[in-house]
Amino acid sequence: MESVKNLVRKDGNFKKDFKNRHKYVTKEFQDYGYRIAHKLGELKSVSLYIKLAKEKPRSWMEQAFSFAIDYPNAKNRGKLFMWKLKEIEDEHKKKIAKKVKK
Repeated sequence: MESVKNLVRKDGNFKKDFKNRHKYVTKEFQDYGYRIAHKLGELKSVSLYIKLAKEKPRSWMEQAFSFAIDYPNAKNRGKLFMWKLKEIEDEHKKKIAKKVKK
């Protein structure tokens, strides 16, 4: 196992990203939303991703993010992320509706 110090040294962008992050990030969900927006290249919509990180379950966000990042030849990863998040939410609603009918 490597120490945190060695990991930070390896990734030179970590220091830059930490300094350049949104200045008023005080909660964990705000940081998570900012990191997702940054990795998807959607820095203009940071507030949207922060709102999603606050309201949506983390597992849904992780699934959609993983799908968007791993998708080959994606032109707009932000749109892909939003589409997949909507699909996951719709699947969840269908599961709940089936349980209610029984």
